[in-house]
Amino acid sequence: MNELIQQLNTKYNTVINKYGLTTNLQRQHFFSQLYHESKLVPRAENLNYSAERLLKIFPKYFKDLETAKRYDRQPEKIGNLVYSNRMNNGDVASGDGWKYRGRSFIQITGKVNYEALAKHLNNENILTDPDLLLSEVNAMVSALWYWQTNKINSVIDADTDLSIQRVTRKINGGLIGIEDRKKIFKEVSKLKLV
Repeated sequence: MNELIQQLNTKYNTVINKYGLTTNLQRQHFFSQLYHESKLVPRAENLNYSAERLLKIFPKYFKDLETAKRYDRQPEKIGNLVYSNRMNNGDVASGDGWKYRGRSFIQITGKVNYEALAKHLNNENILTDPDLLLSEVNAMVSALWYWQTNKINSVIDADTDLSIQRVTRKINGGLIGIEDRKKIFKEVSKLKLV
């Protein structure tokens, strides 16, 4: 993990600086969160959940086992339901939920984020081919864009546990995986990245 982080930090140092991650602590948080989200491998959100897991991950959409069983191990159907009618996505039938599911190192999710990223990069191809975020360079730039756009540096301070919680909330809206994130940060915090 740490060797990969060092390699990416060196390779993308200029662009990381450009997006405002100029302190060691900011970069430690950035890379530890990305490692939790993707293991620093550009990836698309899988969504291949069992009915039982759907009840835990998406209780808002799956209130009982019978409903969840109709979606069991059907990732496209799951994505279209749980991401429909929000984040500028259309309804279930539009297919936007699956099309604009999480991708990149940080799991950019929702048409609203893809639209904003496409505008920022002046690259409309991202909207027609979201899998462009699966290349290493695009995964890095999109993660940096998300970090900057959501002002994640602003919630980082010397209180490590509290900072990890605040950063996690900005990335996924809750504290999913918080213990793993803390464990990863403990390792990454040993690195000198600036």
